[in-house]
Amino acid sequence: MNTLGNILWLIFGGLALAVAWAIVGIVLCVTIIGIPLGIQAFKMASLTLTPFGKSVVYGGGVGSLLANIIWVVLVGIWMAIGYVIAGVLNCITVIGVPFGIQSFKMAKLALWPFGAQIQ
Repeated sequence: MNTLGNILWLIFGGLALAVAWAIVGIVLCVTIIGIPLGIQAFKMASLTLTPFGKSVVYGGGVGSLLANIIWVVLVGIWMAIGYVIAGVLNCITVIGVPFGIQSFKMAKLALWPFGAQIQ
């Protein structure tokens, strides 16, 4: 199921989203200040490319907490809202439920990426 889900995900927009995240990551890594944000964008690109069969483990310390608070205020809330809307729209049909669940997983990571590890 994971392989089929990932293939369908890539065909119906996952590849475009992953490429967009990678481009954002490259742009953010141009400056020294943007490198930590670029790393988080690459993390999102990795999960967006093949979300089925991957899990996100959250951890980190005070530094991650502070970085996540800044992230949420600047961009995280808007990205998470977009993923939640996509998840709700996917869950309208029975066939779309697995894709909606993956969108909700990405919404949580988009909201709180620092200190998270993708496994």
